[in-house]
Amino acid sequence: MKSIYLDHAASTPIHPEVAKVMLNIMTESYGNASSVHQFGRSAKRILNGARDSIAAFLGCSSDEWVFTGGGTESDNLALFGAAAASTNKGRHIITTMIEHHAVLHTCEELEHQGYTVTYLPVDETGLVSVADVEAALREDTVLISVMYANNEVGTVQPIAEIGRLAAERGILFHVDAVQALGALPIRLHELPVDYMSFTAHKINGPQGIGGLYVRRGAPVHPRLHGGLQERGRRAGTENLAGVAGFAKAVELAIQGQEQRSAAALELRKLLQDELERLVGSDGFVVNGNSEHFLPSILNVSFPGVRTDVMLMNLDMEGIAAASGSACTSGSLEISHVLQAMKLSGNLLDTAIRFSTGLGNTTEEIEYVAQKVATILNRLRNRD
Repeated sequence: MKSIYLDHAASTPIHPEVAKVMLNIMTESYGNASSVHQFGRSAKRILNGARDSIAAFLGCSSDEWVFTGGGTESDNLALFGAAAASTNKGRHIITTMIEHHAVLHTCEELEHQGYTVTYLPVDETGLVSVADVEAALREDTVLISVMYANNEVGTVQPIAEIGRLAAERGILFHVDAVQALGALPIRLHELPVDYMSFTAHKINGPQGIGGLYVRRGAPVHPRLHGGLQERGRRAGTENLAGVAGFAKAVELAIQGQEQRSAAALELRKLLQDELERLVGSDGFVVNGNSEHFLPSILNVSFPGVRTDVMLMNLDMEGIAAASGSACTSGSLEISHVLQAMKLSGNLLDTAIRFSTGLGNTTEEIEYVAQKVATILNRLRNRD
């Protein structure tokens, strides 16, 4: 059976060049970067080289980059770290209702610690209003956290405008850019942000390694305590192969961004066109913003066929897709993102996310559209 992977927004296959770099380090460079002997010094050179490379490609200084264990840790370090460093100024935080749970659950924990959090709504396309951000500001607001691009529907947020608003008021600004890296141009020193979170496994790098940009001068209290690694901001022996793989993945992602985005846009349009041809424009609804979106993500609702049923049938055909929903104890939990967009019930529980990336072809997309049409025809017409 043909296997087609259309869940790149969840995790991506490692690029062969990334794997080559990592394998070389895992078999030849096993020193601890904190050791003073020659093996440690060699490891330190690899670590510093990876940091310098990522900083150069993302437009920041090397000392503003902190390696973490992934995007979730980066979000946690930014929010907990900034909040703890700002208690003398206030305890109010602003975020949105469509953030990744790494941000939402962190904010919930901060509420348990005595902070007040405002969760901003979005419109029906998943877009945050800058005016709503401004209206939510208070005298005791110390931090704003808004994702760059949504991982479920692909909507890209007005980060620059929100960042300028925060800077004018002297409020710290965090951006979860996990889904945006490699898809949108990012030059950190040109953006009005204080913290930006990243991870490697969204850009054909390894799982379990991420990074946090911390603008020079922006406060951050560490969450992990132990050694003095990462300039005292994140203790623990560094994942040497991971950081080197991350650096190579960033290099490939930035250098090939325009071509990859163009290819992703072509596949997205093809899938939408094929669905219109095979299913009909009244047989599905595209969720998200039609102007500000990631080219690699297409979130589609197929009214009349539940998300879990469609995903199961696609999987039986060898097609890996996803949804904004999560199965918990056998019951389907509707996506908090789609709920925040206030979609109607027949769209909420029938949404599927197709996300493309390395290795996907036009032939695969045509095949997927055909299988979707066959599945819909069978399920919608059964007694």
